[in-house]
Amino acid sequence: MKKLIGPFKQILTLAALPLKGSLFDDQLEIIIDGGVLLTERGLISAVGKFDDLRLQYSNATIEEITGNYVLLPGFIDCHTHICFAGNRSKDYALRIAGKSYLEITKAGGGIWDTVTQTRLADEQTLLDGLLKRINQHLSEGVTTIEVKSGYGLNAEQELKQLRVIREAAKLTKAELIPTCLAAHMLPGDFEGGKKQYLQYIINDLLPVVRHEKLSNRVDIFIERSAFDTENAKAYLLAAKQMGFRITVHADQFTSGGSQVAVEVGAVSADHLEYSGNEDVELLAASRTVAVALPGASLGLGMPFAPVAKLLGSGACVAIASDWNPGSAPMGDLLLQASVLAAAEKLTTAEVFAGLTFRAAKALRLNNRGIITTGKVANMQAYPCTDYREILYYQGKLKPGIVWKKGAVV
Repeated sequence: MKKLIGPFKQILTLAALPLKGSLFDDQLEIIIDGGVLLTERGLISAVGKFDDLRLQYSNATIEEITGNYVLLPGFIDCHTHICFAGNRSKDYALRIAGKSYLEITKAGGGIWDTVTQTRLADEQTLLDGLLKRINQHLSEGVTTIEVKSGYGLNAEQELKQLRVIREAAKLTKAELIPTCLAAHMLPGDFEGGKKQYLQYIINDLLPVVRHEKLSNRVDIFIERSAFDTENAKAYLLAAKQMGFRITVHADQFTSGGSQVAVEVGAVSADHLEYSGNEDVELLAASRTVAVALPGASLGLGMPFAPVAKLLGSGACVAIASDWNPGSAPMGDLLLQASVLAAAEKLTTAEVFAGLTFRAAKALRLNNRGIITTGKVANMQAYPCTDYREILYYQGKLKPGIVWKKGAVV
C-alpha cells in the first residue's frame, strides 16, 4: 500500500536543475503545504500539494507531520575517511601553533600516525568507531556516505578496513559507498619506492578487493608528500583497466592532480584548494565532478577551493566533509557547507545541489538527491518555515526527521 507523508510547510525538490554550472535561488522548485507519496519499496511515486494527493490517493496510509517542517533530499557525503582508530589532537595543537601540514608529517604525525593506531586496533574497535560516526551523520540528514580505507597501507590492513566498512553497512540504515585508498601515502615500513608500492597494490590488493566485492572505487592522493602525477596516472589507468571507478585527491597543496583526474576520466577530483585558472577550466570542460572539502580548509587554516570560479566556468561542484582524524575532524557537513557559502558567495541553490544530486553524480548514483517521481525517498525535514533558515543558522539547525527509503530513521 502506498504511503503519503505530509503536510510540509515547504518541499524543496531540487528537481529540474542542471548538473553543471551556477544556480540561482529563483530556479528552485518549492511546493507549499506539500506531500510526498511513496511506494512500498520506498520510492517516490508523486510530489505535490498534500491535500490534493490525499484526495487523489484516498487509499494511501497517512504519515502525518505535525508542526512546521521544510523537506529536503537527504544529503550525500561523497568524501570521508571515517574508518580509523585514535585521534590526532597533538597534530592539531601543533598546527594551530604554526606548524605546517608537511612539517607535522615529517615529524612523525599526519597520516602515518593514524595508520599506526588503525593497524593496532582490532576489527570490533574499528567497527564501533565507524558506526558511531555513521549514525551521527545519519542523524544530521546524511543518508549516503562514501567511506575510504587508506589507514592500513598494506594488503592485510587495507582489507581489514574494507571488511569493517562492509560489516558496518549491514548494521546501519545509512548507505555506505566504500573506496579503496591504499594509495594514500608511501608507508614508512615499505621496502621500496612509490612506484614499487603502487605496483604492489595492483598485484596483491586490488584483485582481492574485486574478488570479495569490497569496493568498485579506487582513490589516490597526488601530492609531494604522497604520489607524483606520473606514477599516479599509471596506477589509475591500471585500476581502471581492472574495472574500478577512479577518483583523485587533487590540488590540495600543489596543482597537477586535477589534470591527471581529467586525463584518466576520474569520476571526481577532490580538494582543489590549490587549483589555478587552467585547472578550473579543465574541470569545467570535463565530466569529472569537482568536490570541495571545506572541512579540510577549516582544519588546516587554508583557503577554500575556488568554488565560485568552478561554478562560473560551468563545472559540476559537489561539497563533502572530508571527515578524518587529522585535517578535518569536525565532520559537520552542513556547518562546513554554510561557512563555505559565506566565504565563496554561493547561492542556497548551489549549496543544496552540491550536497545532494551533484554529490550523487560524484558517486555515479542517479537514483537519489532529488525529491521527484522514481527517486529513492531519502529525505530530511527541518523544523522551520522557510528553507533559507537552514543555511542561515550555519549548521546549528538540524533535521528533526530523517527518512531512508521512506522509513523514519
